[in-house]
Amino acid sequence: MAAAPAKGGLLRSSAVVSVMTLLSRVLGMVRDMVVAAYFGSGSAADAFFVAFKIPNFLRRLFAEGAFAQAFVPVLAEYQTQRSFDDVKLLVARTAGSLGLVLSGVTLLGVAGAPVLIMLFAPGFHSEPAKLAMAGEMLAITFPYLLLISLTAFCGSVLNSYGRFAVPSFTPVLLNICMIAATVGLTPYFDEPVFALAWGVFIAGIAQLLFQLPFMARLGLLAAPRWGFKDEGVRKIMTLMLPALFGVSVSQINLLLDTVLASFLQTGSVSWLYYADRLSELPLGAFGIAIGTVILPSLSRQHASSDPKAFSKTIDWALRMVLLVGVPAALALALLAEPMIATLFFYGAMTQTAVEQSALALQAYSLGVLTFMLIKVLAPGYFARQDTKTPVRIAIICMAANMVFNLILIWPLQHVGLALATSLSAMLNTGMLLWGLRKAGVYEFAPGWGRFSLQLLSACVAMLAVVVWLNPAHAVWFDWGWQMRAGWMALLVVAGGAAYAGALLVTGLRPRHLRHA
Repeated sequence: MAAAPAKGGLLRSSAVVSVMTLLSRVLGMVRDMVVAAYFGSGSAADAFFVAFKIPNFLRRLFAEGAFAQAFVPVLAEYQTQRSFDDVKLLVARTAGSLGLVLSGVTLLGVAGAPVLIMLFAPGFHSEPAKLAMAGEMLAITFPYLLLISLTAFCGSVLNSYGRFAVPSFTPVLLNICMIAATVGLTPYFDEPVFALAWGVFIAGIAQLLFQLPFMARLGLLAAPRWGFKDEGVRKIMTLMLPALFGVSVSQINLLLDTVLASFLQTGSVSWLYYADRLSELPLGAFGIAIGTVILPSLSRQHASSDPKAFSKTIDWALRMVLLVGVPAALALALLAEPMIATLFFYGAMTQTAVEQSALALQAYSLGVLTFMLIKVLAPGYFARQDTKTPVRIAIICMAANMVFNLILIWPLQHVGLALATSLSAMLNTGMLLWGLRKAGVYEFAPGWGRFSLQLLSACVAMLAVVVWLNPAHAVWFDWGWQMRAGWMALLVVAGGAAYAGALLVTGLRPRHLRHA
């Protein structure tokens, strides 16, 4: 039999991933603060964000999206039912097949960069300089897709063996490289924003090299091999193709936002980017962490025919997400403008840009909880190797998102695009949950009534404290950065303390959060 993954409680593993991911997200905020200070929300920033968004979007499809959801269940099946040599051969053949496909996609992407910019940001056509700049930067950033997808492949293997810390730390390197490139390389380019594009490329190399030694420690660092005829590889490909739609619908929706935003006034792409980055903070720090941890467990429980444990794992994950996602969404909605002012109101970033980004963030905040829930509901399908149901749901939600976009973009401009994304995410979550219930693989465990009351009481306490302490709108723009940062820290600490204190008063204890 294959070597067993390292054991550890789901809460402890989730905490490890959350801490590492939070470190990455905090550095990501620092990165965006630096980028905002250097480039603001002008034409150069818009061009880079599109050039970065395209390979980043494809990365989320090929890497932690469809590929991970297809690969991890098959790998878990091999771990449970086959020998370690079989696992090693599957890893080598999967690496070879994935690398070959992505090498071809990368070559096409680099060669066709100007065409891709026209496809994903057609509104740039009216600004030839911005269009050309975005195309040149995309040719530099596109190889990131190959590098980071291979990195994510290594991370999926490490996660399956309980080594969660290394993959969750790896994104820190992207932020370090982009910050260093912005600060250190911009003087060497006629158009300074090109330093950011090269920072992305360098980060891809650094992230892949970082994970290889840990693969070697598992004994799974083998030379990639051609493997399209391999049974396991064929199974992964069969699961992956429909999963391209099923697991990444939110990313597709965000990309559609970029296409439509390119037709709006200059700055719209950047405003959506800054808002999206903040809305993704709780998603990355906790939602993705929970989803990452439960997928290998759900896959093993399905392979071992343990439906009660399967349902219990999903129930635990839902409660954990609600415990973090609900207050996070409320805080983002209430403090949207102060947060963006604190993080980005420097250098080239104007007050108007802060206000417009804050409006988009408030619209995104409506979907923050559902974005997080999707990350723990989707594994309930992919762990059972069911890709057809999420595909049907994804198609419905994508169509709904486009309808919402077309309805809301005219009266609300870029804010309408953000609101449409949130609405489609709500629909996606509801349909995923309903599907799991209908299939009989998930049943609500006892205690939801009491948990809901505890959560509601804690949120009310948090909101009361934050509203009481939050200064007037204009003050945030009059203050220096030290005052803004200090007051924001006070709001976060006071609100968090009120929330945690209310949970304790209503009877919730740390032991209640553990997953047996």
